[in-house]
Amino acid sequence: MKNLLNNISNPEDLRKLNSEQLPQLAKELRAFIIDIVATKEGHLGASLGVVELTIALHYLFDTPNDLLVWDVGHQAYGHKILTGRKEIFHTNRQFGGIAGFPTRKESEFDAFGVGHSSTSISATLGMAIASNLKGETKKHHIAVIGDASIASGMAFEALNHAGVSNANLLIILNDNAIGIDPSVGALKEYLTKVKTDRKLAAQNNIIKALNFDYSGPIDGHNLPKILLELERLKSVKGPKFLHIITTKGKGLQQAEEDQVTYHAPGKFDKISGERIKKDVSLYTKYQDVFGKTLVELAEKNDKIVGITPAMLTGSSLKFMIEKFPNRTFDVGIAEQHAVTLAAGMATQGLIPFCNIYSTFLQRAYDQVIHDVALQNLPVIFCLDRAGLVGEDGATHHGVFDLAYLRCIPNLIVFAPRNEIELRNILFTAQKGLENPIAIRYPRGTGKLLNWQKSFEDIEIGKGICLQKGNKIAILTIGTISENITEALELVSEISIFSHYDMRFVKPLDKDLLEEIFANHSSIITVEDGTIKGGFGSSILEFASENNYLHKIKMLGIPDYFIEHGTVTQLQHTIGIDPKSLTNLLNSYS
Repeated sequence: MKNLLNNISNPEDLRKLNSEQLPQLAKELRAFIIDIVATKEGHLGASLGVVELTIALHYLFDTPNDLLVWDVGHQAYGHKILTGRKEIFHTNRQFGGIAGFPTRKESEFDAFGVGHSSTSISATLGMAIASNLKGETKKHHIAVIGDASIASGMAFEALNHAGVSNANLLIILNDNAIGIDPSVGALKEYLTKVKTDRKLAAQNNIIKALNFDYSGPIDGHNLPKILLELERLKSVKGPKFLHIITTKGKGLQQAEEDQVTYHAPGKFDKISGERIKKDVSLYTKYQDVFGKTLVELAEKNDKIVGITPAMLTGSSLKFMIEKFPNRTFDVGIAEQHAVTLAAGMATQGLIPFCNIYSTFLQRAYDQVIHDVALQNLPVIFCLDRAGLVGEDGATHHGVFDLAYLRCIPNLIVFAPRNEIELRNILFTAQKGLENPIAIRYPRGTGKLLNWQKSFEDIEIGKGICLQKGNKIAILTIGTISENITEALELVSEISIFSHYDMRFVKPLDKDLLEEIFANHSSIITVEDGTIKGGFGSSILEFASENNYLHKIKMLGIPDYFIEHGTVTQLQHTIGIDPKSLTNLLNSYS
């Protein structure tokens, strides 16, 4: 049988096929995705689940003139392959290759850049309103959103607006009952009932109540049904809502059966689907250090609760929910709610550990300021994935937290150098801090084998000296200090360098800084956060306030968005990997 995908480079090629040929194309597209992701890694399950929908959308709509927005973008691999990127899809998420998420600078078919959830309806509604104002009344605007993302507050806000607009907007709910972890909440339970109760879908429907033309639920893997319904909806004016039911991981048995693991499974055998075993690391991931330590603390302190916005597995709060299900709260993709929920708990004497990825806490910035810091409530923020995170790229790097947090009154900001420091600050924080604290730590493993030592208190606002020299002081914050330690082992004149781990960006250890400035002629700051407004800036401010005239060099994330690649590759490009640091330090000799 002739391979159809070989002759398709863009949607115009796709539209030359007969509709009867599309199921065969779906099989080929799934096989192509599996073949590449098996060896290159990436987000697998979500893209496999929307193959038929992807084909139908590009077949019936005039993309890119008709505008198509994929929420988050985990599910957009088929979209990328059908829109001119098939030949380079093997570079997906690789350094210098195409991005793992849709991005406007990559293709005209990527109508909106995504990566964080629940933005698609707002963006697409904005596009539809713009088309109305320009008189482009026949243009279509389509948002594809999952059942986990649509439960977010931002999605509800957009639905509320869209329902009273006359925008030519089509929202497609890709309902597979799972995001990264299984979906949670009352809306998820409602959607589950709708799938089995046709009367509920037809009459007592939440979406219809918001003035949408609702249809469904229909089988998202039945191409004839999808084509028929999309063709009908093309002629319906105003806001429309199509509810489709799909299976995440469709077409690969292991991905269907273990949807959490196969969201992004790493390398696997493309025939059997079995994951290829990696060498087992002797070291522990930082998120597991957090998760296991929290359980240990919660066993002795019944006031401790854990909160996460849909990241139980990723944050390792899975350990907490297994041991203390009544004290662990997955609130779904709702970062704002998670923060204010924690604030409410803190007013009543609970000790909330609110675990949110660094890049996702950006979505709850007002709540951190207004609901937590302004009231000086002792919420413990645990910011996973701080610093450069690798192949997920610009949307997911946690490089802004030091800058956006240190300007907030009352908030303590701490970055552990290693696993023991993370463990000890968690211990210290739950003993009755009077202020909120943000603890930021990276993705991946540390370098210590024996980290489960007896707890020790960490004195708030105190840094430490790791190495004493006589000329140049290197100040670091967090795990980037390991790169300096490695670099110092290779420099030609180690005696001229001191190395200090400041540990706290706020409050700064001013006594230690006065000692540092008094005994060194030059200062180098190193961080894995943005230079603008970050840790280095805090040292410049201290020098200015105290009339120090030292030469201060700041190293960190420059003032542009860093793309995707391995952490090592990305650190090298900006000069904070051990080799680059060694070369820099040798230039001072």
